Amino acid sequence: MSPIPRIPALAPFRVRSFRYQWPADMATSWAFEMETLILGWYVLVETGSVLMLTVFASLGFLGTLLAPMFGVMGDRIGHRNLLCAMRAVYATLATTLMTLAYTGVLTPLHVLVIAGMTGLVRPSDIGMRAALVAETMPPVRLMGAMSIQRTTQDTARIAGALTGAGLVALLGMGPAYTVVAVLYAVSVLLTLKAGGAHAAPHPVAGATDAQARTSPWRDLREGLAYVWNTPLLLALICLAFLINLTAFPLFTGLLPVVAKQVYLGDQTTLGYMVASTAFGALMGSLALSRYGNAFRPARMIVVAAAAWYSALLAFAHAPDPDRGIPVLILAGIAQSLIMVAMATTLLRNSEQRFRGRIMGIRMLAIYGSVPGLLIAGPLIASFGYPATATLYCVIGLAFTALIAVRWRAHLWRREAPANIR
Repeated sequence: MSPIPRIPALAPFRVRSFRYQWPADMATSWAFEMETLILGWYVLVETGSVLMLTVFASLGFLGTLLAPMFGVMGDRIGHRNLLCAMRAVYATLATTLMTLAYTGVLTPLHVLVIAGMTGLVRPSDIGMRAALVAETMPPVRLMGAMSIQRTTQDTARIAGALTGAGLVALLGMGPAYTVVAVLYAVSVLLTLKAGGAHAAPHPVAGATDAQARTSPWRDLREGLAYVWNTPLLLALICLAFLINLTAFPLFTGLLPVVAKQVYLGDQTTLGYMVASTAFGALMGSLALSRYGNAFRPARMIVVAAAAWYSALLAFAHAPDPDRGIPVLILAGIAQSLIMVAMATTLLRNSEQRFRGRIMGIRMLAIYGSVPGLLIAGPLIASFGYPATATLYCVIGLAFTALIAVRWRAHLWRREAPANIR
């Protein structure tokens, strides 16, 4: 094995698979962010309805209910192969929407239908890419690899924020969506080159022929039972559901509302806001890629969750972009710390044969964003964004404390396996 280079952030690139997977994930993430901003602004402007915006944002999470089965499929056919198929679906749907835009027949209904179809697949992408990293990366490099892999999402939010919404205003929907479709196509080609010996279809290591022939539903039940009977994994899944219910709606789906109705801005204002969250997240990811092994992962998850809610609470009462954007940078840092530490802890503390299913169940927790968004719409219409965000943050802080106390032995105890550096 090659020695770890002086710059820890570059160590994962010693692995051939990662050299292909990282740009493939980058292209996919850039396309995701551009697509979300382009279509979110389109729906808000065309319908003039916050409720329709929350419906659009919610459709992106439909597939969280299917995520555990995607995890089963990944364990069965190989995580690389599954990622290739998923990304081919994105490219096909983006090309369809691009064609509708060029022909001038695009309507909000078309956008909602295509967003719903993409949303059946898209939530599982992050989990499967993490499982592929864990499959091909030596354990000693996993925290650094997950950190640098996270930069694909962070830089995408910056690029998407600064180009996505503005690109529509400059070029129109058709050319803007051409860029999205091309990025998806590139991601498919690069993903085909990723993976290692375990990326091809294979039965679980050590499994008998009879076990290899078990039904996917039995595999799923085994994965769910494994999480339920492993306190650390159960605690992290509960926390993941909580932050998707109460933090992510404020951090992603509802930013257009703040830009348009609170700050009275346009696409440019929204772009700067999203870019600031991504810049903070990028700072957090880069810091972890260098100093991640100095922290106790499970403790960092709890502290970062509390810091994230505190930053979002401060943002809810920032009266203008000049004061709101610096707070969003801090929120981005905290969000990156918790996401990287959570994924690494889940993968380090689960058996290899369950990794796809564990990450699929982790993605199931994203479904919390659906009720979070749908409830937020009427609340904002009745009480305004600041009051709604304050309520969400208070609930989030209270339940984070409850989870930390309930599973203290696994999340906070210094000697806990999840806190081994």
